[in-house]
Amino acid sequence: MTNRTAHTVHPSPLGDLLLTASVSPAGDATLTSLSLPGQRGAPAVRGEDRDDGPFTEAHRQLDAYFAGRRTRFGLPLSPAGSAFQQAVWQALDDVPYGTTATYGELAARIGVARSEIRAVGGALGANPLLLVRPCHRVIGADGSLRGYAGGVERKRWLLTHEGALQPTLL
Repeated sequence: MTNRTAHTVHPSPLGDLLLTASVSPAGDATLTSLSLPGQRGAPAVRGEDRDDGPFTEAHRQLDAYFAGRRTRFGLPLSPAGSAFQQAVWQALDDVPYGTTATYGELAARIGVARSEIRAVGGALGANPLLLVRPCHRVIGADGSLRGYAGGVERKRWLLTHEGALQPTLL
């Protein structure tokens, strides 16, 4: 038997998050994507593939994150990507909650030349596991927020939630 794809929706302050997973015949699930509403590159899902069961732990961890009780996710992951993308995404795991890193710093962590920083940015833009692999913590060298597949306003919200940015008064 082969693995099947399942998905669920998780309500959050950022809107309904779409989670997809590969589920083995034994019921073991590995998260393949987590996307935000309106996100470019979000996976297309079929209604008949909705199955909340394999996502119990993901729901629990996301609730704890948004409640401020979790700073790191501990879920089995299996995102699809090139070896270079995988290396960039894995490096995100080392950017601590409540902090940021620049594109240049992230590139240096994985041994990428400064001339290849755009490739790092491209890999971040293709990250299928927003929040879980925290690409929102990567900013420009000048402190600017730059792009984010879920939208710069959501990136600002996440960094403020984590304490990396101070709330702004309107």
